[in-house]
Amino acid sequence: MYELAANLILIIHFAFIIFVIFGGLLFFISKKVVFIHFPALIWGSYIMFSHSSCPLTHLENWLLYKANQTTYSEGFIQHYIMPIVYPIGLTKDLQIYLGGTLIILNILIYGFILNKQRRN
Repeated sequence: MYELAANLILIIHFAFIIFVIFGGLLFFISKKVVFIHFPALIWGSYIMFSHSSCPLTHLENWLLYKANQTTYSEGFIQHYIMPIVYPIGLTKDLQIYLGGTLIILNILIYGFILNKQRRN
């Protein structure tokens, strides 16, 4: 049961990261998404720039521990995403770069949205 819960948290964690990165695009489906996405973007940026671990990482590790599975000491991105994208590993400089990229990408998305709204 704990392993299933850990896997569910893993999926939620990954979905949250995707939402933080690209959630601004959901504005085209519902304008109210901004009220959820913007705080998520702030949180994701804070985690990246402060070199903190997301509480979901701690929850997942606790569930893995309870299921007698292998836990991990680094963050979710470093453990699951970075080996795929950057096999060398995550450094603090790279983490700052990723955080900056996150913000710039979302500034571009929101800039596009605001520009489109002004035209209408």
